[in-house]
Amino acid sequence: MRLKSLKQDKKLLFFEVEGESVGFVNLIKEELWNSKNVDEAACIKEHPYMAEPKLYVKMKSKSDPKKAINKANKRILVELKDLEKEFKRALKD
Repeated sequence: MRLKSLKQDKKLLFFEVEGESVGFVNLIKEELWNSKNVDEAACIKEHPYMAEPKLYVKMKSKSDPKKAINKANKRILVELKDLEKEFKRALKD
């Protein structure tokens, strides 16, 4: 995976995620909506075969979009660990 910055300022971050599926980027976008400081979060896929997915994040206040993405990623990791535990428990039953 490679990240390519397309636009960035204090409240906005727009970047391309090379080598990943739109589903992966969509997961991050959905989790970003759980942050109270996120004003907009969007996953953009221009063409299913030709373009890489892009993530657009705009903050409400002077909050840093990079920090919001890092926090969202950490929450996703916690959810995945919980899912793993539940899956293992379900397989034992």
